[in-house]
Amino acid sequence: MRPDLEREYVEYVQARLPRLHRTAYLLCGDAFQADDIVQATLTALYVNWKRAVAADNLDGYVHRILSRRFLDERRRGWSRVLLGDRLPELPAPTESGVEERDVLVTALRSLPPGQRAVVVLRYFGDLSVEATAAALGCSTGNVKSQCARGLAGLREALPARRPVTVAEGGETR
Repeated sequence: MRPDLEREYVEYVQARLPRLHRTAYLLCGDAFQADDIVQATLTALYVNWKRAVAADNLDGYVHRILSRRFLDERRRGWSRVLLGDRLPELPAPTESGVEERDVLVTALRSLPPGQRAVVVLRYFGDLSVEATAAALGCSTGNVKSQCARGLAGLREALPARRPVTVAEGGETR
């Protein structure tokens, strides 16, 4: 690769890496697998960088690669293999929102991979319906229906939150 193209690639990756990792994590729910997905995405991007920079929407192009890598990983049989005889211990609860993140990731895992990809790209990746459809290679109608089904699935999977009411005198119930 020419030095100027390589410099553009490095600058792009440095600017987008945290967002790509966050998106991959929300798709798969595992930090190590997210690293693998992002690495595979960035490798494919590097190989096709000359074509990628010519795309109308580079971020959409990259999210399409990312979502396809995730879906490819889910299709492989070994992705469901658990190495070890028991699940790891859950971390101790903290006040930093880790519990909420775990609840959200667990709820996302309950969705089928296609719905999960649409929900994550639309609401966590902040892509439009059209950009999500382009990233996943499907119609906008498919994105809308998968979003509706995915959000309904999340509503069922997430625990209901009680509304906080304030009683007279400022006491919360």
